[in-house]
Amino acid sequence: MGEYVIRVAGDGDVDGARAVMLDTVYRDLRSGYVPRWHADIIDPVSHYLRPERCVLLVAEHRDSGEIAATGAVRDRGPAAPPNPRWVADRFPSGSTAQLCRIYVRPEHRRHGLARDLVRELTAFVAGVGGYEAVYLHTDPAVPGAEPFWRSIAQEVCDERELPGGGQGIVHFELPLPAPVPAPVPVG
Repeated sequence: MGEYVIRVAGDGDVDGARAVMLDTVYRDLRSGYVPRWHADIIDPVSHYLRPERCVLLVAEHRDSGEIAATGAVRDRGPAAPPNPRWVADRFPSGSTAQLCRIYVRPEHRRHGLARDLVRELTAFVAGVGGYEAVYLHTDPAVPGAEPFWRSIAQEVCDERELPGGGQGIVHFELPLPAPVPAPVPVG
């Protein structure tokens, strides 16, 4: 991990983070930019940098200064449609921390960045408080995504097993991190 520093994104990181995210939706997800799904990619400031209970993290390569990976928390659950109604009901907006945009550039994969981002994002969830669940979904077509999430999260719904195959995505839940205790005043 010495090659990278993971930190909360600032205004100066928006272009680099956006490039990682857009490259991923075009190359790995093959959906391209779809406004109803990806508005947060175009405007990460309004979606992640300004709201109190949301965050965007970046992993910066120490030598090049390149943004190598992103990860975010948003304060809303999955919508129905397009997701199954029972999944949306299980993870309501406001009380659900949704992990999203955990994307690593191909040349920076296999360095533990996704795992480190998830650890930092769940620490954020614990620190900000008020969440009752940690949710995410993944597209199994992304190289390595499904095995990665299965190694750290619990499957909630694999849409490929639904009649018609749904969207083909897999929904997961991570254990809710323990709240971070408030510091004890000294003196």
